[in-house]
Order: sequence, then C-alpha cells, then structure tokens
Amino acid sequence: MMKTDDARLEQVAVKREQYPEPDVYEFAFAGRSNVGKSSFINAMLGRKNLARTSSSPGKTRTINFYRVSDLRLVDLPGYGYAKVSKTERNSWAGVINTYLENRENLLEVLLLVDIRHEPSELDKAMYDYLIANGHSGLVIATKADKISRGQYQNHIAKIQKKLGIKNRDNIIPFSSVDKKMVDEMWDIFEDIVGFYDGSEEDEL
Repeated sequence: MMKTDDARLEQVAVKREQYPEPDVYEFAFAGRSNVGKSSFINAMLGRKNLARTSSSPGKTRTINFYRVSDLRLVDLPGYGYAKVSKTERNSWAGVINTYLENRENLLEVLLLVDIRHEPSELDKAMYDYLIANGHSGLVIATKADKISRGQYQNHIAKIQKKLGIKNRDNIIPFSSVDKKMVDEMWDIFEDIVGFYDGSEEDEL
C-alpha cells in the first residue's frame, strides 16, 4: 500500500502557469460537482479533511494538486452544476480542458460517477472525451455504501450501458466511508505507473 504520511495540498491553480512543475506522474479525477471527488481523495490519502468537501455543489472552481510520495492526485473542478450561469460553467470547462490537453506528465484521468444514479449526458461526453484521448476509461462508482452489495451489479450495468463501457471490470465501486477499495485503487495506480515506466524504457 502507498504510504500517505507525507500527503499534502501542493498547489491550487486556475491558469496553466500556476501548475506545479511536471516532475512527477499525475492521476486526475473528473466528475459532476456532487459526485464525491474530494471524499475519494481524502479516503485515498488517509485523511479526513485534506481535500475540502463542500455541502454546496459547484464550490470547487480550481484545480487542486495533492502530492503524495512521488505522485500527484489532481482534483478537477466539478461540472454540471445547474445553479451557476452558462458563462461560469463554460469557464470551468475551459479550466478543465486546458489541463487535460496540456499536461504532459498526466498518466490517467478517472471519471467518477454516483453508483446510485444513471450517468448524465455530461458524464457520457466526458467519458467519450477521455477514451478519444487515449485514457483507459476507468470509472469510479462512488457512494457504494449507499446501496446494498446485492444491488451493485444492477447499478453497474446501468452505468456500463449509459457510458458505453466495453469491459465491466473498468467500473470500480468505491465507498469513502468504508474505504475497502483503497488498497486496490493504489495497486491499480502503481500498475499504471509501472506500465508507463516500462513503455518508456522500451522506447529508449
């Protein structure tokens, strides 16, 4: 398991020039405003309040870079909150796209969706964008503690159908409350890092 004792908020950014140096690999997390990205990051880092959660969806409007060991976890602004203006929503989209299209040390972007609900059209658009840009299509189905384990497969099937996911194993139920999948998620991240490191070695 990844040691997270040194986890910290390293940088808060809106503009590209505010990003930290691209000196370590990054995993970014995209999703709707109330999907639980901050809670997911806190669970992964073994902290309660390092990534700030909000009772007001749409409040996170910055890209937050969390450093842990030789990696960064990157919390992207939530999308799809209806109570803000279209201009403001477009501004957030610009912040997200600038990061996704220009960050050379970005290894993977994971989409977070609420396991209880069918993904939205915005979720579908984000998933298609990630697939088109070479990402693996891993989806974290958050708030898994809110339904019984017996309901998992039914809800996962709806997510798979809506997003057009070929491999159901790419949908990972996750609860920030019981944290049962934290070790497995770190194993996945480390496997991805190992794949990229191996690929780079093959190219040299």
